[in-house]
Amino acid sequence: MRILSTLVLSFFSTFLFSQTNILTTNPLAKEIMLGNYNPADYAAGIVIDQPEDIKNIINNELNTDSLTSYLFKLSTFENRNTCSDTVSNTFGIGAARRWTNSMFEKFSGQNEGRLIPFYLQFDQNLNAQCSMNRFRNSCAILPGSDPESSGIIIIEAHMDSRCENVWDGNCEAHGMEDNGSGTALVLELARIMSQFTYKHSIVFMETIGEEQGLYGANAFAQYCLNEGIEVKGVLNNDVIGGIVCGETSSAPSCPGLNHIDSTQVRLFSSGGLNKQLSRFNKLQYQEELLDIVSVPMMLTIMSSEDRQGRGGDHIPFRQKGFPAMRFTCANEHGNANVSDPDYHDRQHTTGDKLGADTNGDGVVDSFFVDMNYLARNAVINGVSASFLAIGPDPVDFSGEKFADSLRITIDDPNDYNHYRIFTRTNMQDFDTIYTLVNSKEITIKRVTGGAVLFQVSVASVDENGIESCFSKEQFAFPTINSDGEIIEAPEEEIKRKSPIELFQNRPNPFDEATMINYLIHEKIDHSEAWMVVTDMNGREIQRLPAPMKVGLNEVLYTHGYNTVGTFIYSLVVDGKVIHSRQMVFAN
Repeated sequence: MRILSTLVLSFFSTFLFSQTNILTTNPLAKEIMLGNYNPADYAAGIVIDQPEDIKNIINNELNTDSLTSYLFKLSTFENRNTCSDTVSNTFGIGAARRWTNSMFEKFSGQNEGRLIPFYLQFDQNLNAQCSMNRFRNSCAILPGSDPESSGIIIIEAHMDSRCENVWDGNCEAHGMEDNGSGTALVLELARIMSQFTYKHSIVFMETIGEEQGLYGANAFAQYCLNEGIEVKGVLNNDVIGGIVCGETSSAPSCPGLNHIDSTQVRLFSSGGLNKQLSRFNKLQYQEELLDIVSVPMMLTIMSSEDRQGRGGDHIPFRQKGFPAMRFTCANEHGNANVSDPDYHDRQHTTGDKLGADTNGDGVVDSFFVDMNYLARNAVINGVSASFLAIGPDPVDFSGEKFADSLRITIDDPNDYNHYRIFTRTNMQDFDTIYTLVNSKEITIKRVTGGAVLFQVSVASVDENGIESCFSKEQFAFPTINSDGEIIEAPEEEIKRKSPIELFQNRPNPFDEATMINYLIHEKIDHSEAWMVVTDMNGREIQRLPAPMKVGLNEVLYTHGYNTVGTFIYSLVVDGKVIHSRQMVFAN
């Protein structure tokens, strides 16, 4: 998990360190991802494809001893830096990726050869301190039963580690929390999920180059784009097993040194369908797992795409148009600022080990990675990915707006005739969920005295009660005047009076980040547009580029932790303030 900003990262990845010769070492894997295969060749002797069976087996069979064994093995390689040794069988990234690939081979052998291991190979010239220019992600694909089902599901984690020097391939860099924890999670899910039959194909991937610039993830995302491979969803797991807060952490994170949180996991994602993927994951947990798990978990949907100033392997997929999100533990042991001489936390240091030997017998007996917590997060991942892989096709809808309601008409060529409609106001979670059966039309009323603005999305539901991915959200709202009164005029008249509408930020009040939305009814000729944030005295805090496409636009504003007070945000087009609103920080 690197500390470069996303903007700088994107620049370096795209212009300075371009990737070439991206390929799968097993050509069969490419054909499976494209849907060019005979599903009978990968049919299970005993088909397990029912949601109840799948979720119960994942919950019951996920094994903390297995997770522990994977982490012990990963620790023996001592350094998994992307630029470390590739020849040794006992040290470095080469030994680690061959071992993970051999584990995929083993799991395949345990499941009738149905899991197909491969490497995603690419060439790239990196920093002068890195002598290599050819790299490999370790991957495996479980072919789906329906090659025509559009989109693979990817469960990923970065396998590479680092110490204080991001390019050091010889230091002690066990990288157990960051990110041996995610690596072990992906391996364990590959072991268990290989026995199931899904409609969609699932890729299990251990990437490299994350610490230097998300290179392995970017290569796979670019490969999918180049080859026309559809991606239904990406679940990225990074720093997913620790429960102890360090002296520092990247906001929004834990409250202070040695604080423990073993029952919460954070879901980071950008807006649009990426955030909808996070909401899908949370809904599956609440409705499918909560009643059967022994220790309930809290899934927190975060406003921002990642922690402040940080990033992970979900970002390259989002940048290329594929829905992607990230699972990260609630508490992190450090903000990775290793240049600070007073930095004492484990993340991005030689101290990121499996644990400590407290009695001096040479055996680790106090673990920094909590195996039970890691197992709970793995179950959440496995069930979410499973239901993505067996669920129905998504649907779309149109909405007709009235002063106090929205009439929704479902667009469903498959005629599922069973739908769920999700609405929310100013928070990241859904407020209300409606069920619609044997009809494609429903009118949703605004609650009197409730929020004026709310957003709506829909999902289809199959015969097993499993939802599809949620559709893109649409705003449903009456237009209000300066006195806060609902305007009853016809919508076309409203559009002529107010071509741009700036909405209240969500959430508000908020802690570290918030989303600002605005609606553009008609094309506007302009040179530049900004979202400008000021304090109450008019002092400019920040200005962010404001897209001006017709329809709904959004800008994510991140101010950071430990800030309180009221601020003003303004949409400024060619130097003219179009609209302004107030927002509140309340940590």
